[in-house]
Amino acid sequence: MKSLLTLAAALVCLSLGLAASAARVPPGTDDDIRARLQPFGEVCVVGSECAAGTVASSTTAVAAGGKSGEEVYNTFCFACHSTGVSGAPKLGSAEDWAPRLAKGMDAMWETTVTGLGAMPPKGTCMACTDEEMQAAIDYMSGG
Repeated sequence: MKSLLTLAAALVCLSLGLAASAARVPPGTDDDIRARLQPFGEVCVVGSECAAGTVASSTTAVAAGGKSGEEVYNTFCFACHSTGVSGAPKLGSAEDWAPRLAKGMDAMWETTVTGLGAMPPKGTCMACTDEEMQAAIDYMSGG
């Protein structure tokens, strides 16, 4: 008898729970619900039609001569070279740059490409061209 009452109570609770959860479904037709569930964006991959404007604008920037030394510095170099973090030569400081420049441009270039101490290779600008990196060196060293 006790198990029959327990079973009846469980069925009542289950039916009340189903009724309560059915009331929480958002109102609207199936079409309304599908419309709310539509993605709000798309991923554009190079070569696809949706990315055509983006590719053209980035290609135009490269065709126009790439980044200037100042742009490379402001994007990748300023965090260390503006304050001299870990001994990095500061922007425009002839005193900081003199010992490095005295070793010659080949040594300077090797340090720039491979990194030195806390400076990672190419100062994290792995996409920079050789010309952009040279422009950054010239900009920072005052050359």
